[in-house]
Amino acid sequence: MDPTTTSPSMLARTFTKILRFGRASTISGHEGMESSKDDRPHKLKFSKSLEGYSSVLSEPHYGKGKEEQQQQQKLSNDKETMESLLSNLFARISAIKAAYAQLQFAQSPYDPDSIQSADQAVVTELRNLSELKHIYINNQYDIHPLIDSKSPLDAQVQEQRNLLKTYKITTRKLDSDLNFKESTILSLQAELLELDNQNKSLKAKLQPGRCSMSSLDDLHLSGLNSNHFLTVLQCAVKSIRSFVKLMVQEMEAARWDLDAAAAAIHPAVVLWKPEHRIFAFESYICQKIFSDFHHCDYSLSSLKDRTNWNQQQFFDEFVKLKSLKTKQVLDGKVAAASGLWNFCRAKYLRLVHQTMEVAFFGGLNHRSLVISGRGFPDSEFFLVFAEMARRVWLLHCMFFSFGMEMEASIFQVRRGCRLSEVYMENVVVGGAGVQPAVGFTVVPGFKLGKKVIQSKVYPLGGKLNGRS
Repeated sequence: MDPTTTSPSMLARTFTKILRFGRASTISGHEGMESSKDDRPHKLKFSKSLEGYSSVLSEPHYGKGKEEQQQQQKLSNDKETMESLLSNLFARISAIKAAYAQLQFAQSPYDPDSIQSADQAVVTELRNLSELKHIYINNQYDIHPLIDSKSPLDAQVQEQRNLLKTYKITTRKLDSDLNFKESTILSLQAELLELDNQNKSLKAKLQPGRCSMSSLDDLHLSGLNSNHFLTVLQCAVKSIRSFVKLMVQEMEAARWDLDAAAAAIHPAVVLWKPEHRIFAFESYICQKIFSDFHHCDYSLSSLKDRTNWNQQQFFDEFVKLKSLKTKQVLDGKVAAASGLWNFCRAKYLRLVHQTMEVAFFGGLNHRSLVISGRGFPDSEFFLVFAEMARRVWLLHCMFFSFGMEMEASIFQVRRGCRLSEVYMENVVVGGAGVQPAVGFTVVPGFKLGKKVIQSKVYPLGGKLNGRS
């Protein structure tokens, strides 16, 4: 048999042995021959998808994949840059709004430093916006020097801060406008009140028979002026004349010699008409009731505590007593009326002489009751006197309500002085071409700052008639 010739059956048996040997070698390798693991043939087992072998499959196109990655990275960077650009754009716009709001707020009241600072801020932000605009137009994205390396989130935070600043400035502007409108309203209300008081004063002049202090309602110390004092003075003078008329009636009822009584008051002055006696009696009452008027305590020991009062305290007492009735003052139940109560008692004892009281009432009962301090008489005579005293007391309270800058003063004119229309008012109408001198002062005058309230005087010389 030729050794080179191999039968098919022998060849099959040989392959079978080789395969069996290969299986045995594989089993023995799993049991401990790890060192020879890399030396034996590998078997590839394909998965159902090719995800795990993307790198292997792309190896022939490696250069093209790297280019795509670079392009994707560039697009990502461009997107971040645009986001940063837009965020900073809105932040700059909000900064301009805040600076412009500050610029408007600094206009009123005018603040040059704030205006200059806000104007510079507006110009700076506009320049930054202009540079951002050119970057966008030229497709340049290296904007880090302009945005101060701020991320989009930082820019959004800055935008919100600028908006908050704008709202705060707007709120301050609205508050300022509100305060201005409120002050305007108060000014107009004060002007309206002043016009209303002037109207009431004009009505009082047109109707001299009526005297009312209603125009002084809602009066405040800050708004006090000479017109208010004149209103109270007119009421006081009216009450003085009412008391004088009642006193003359009592004199006539007691059969007094009125000419002799008038002559006793001003013996050096001759009255040319019987009806002019009333001026002498008015002068007597005013001399007594206004005596020591320029002292805040009226030179009464019972009112010494008033020497330490300020103008607000005098004004407060005026307000409290203005609306009180005379009987409310006399009953002694109102604490604020204690000063007026003492004033009324002291002036009655000085003004009404014992001889006069005996002639009028047949005794000194009025005087005794007043001196005792237990109360006051309820006669018409005393009530009219008390009303006169109340109004003069109110005038005294208002007089000391004026500040030191007003330099308030009271004055009367000496007999023989030449009549001056600036400081004096003649109570009678003179004859043609006559320039009389002063006989006596009927009602004293007052000076409040530059305002002069004329004194009323009875003249000497000339042919006179009538009453003003």
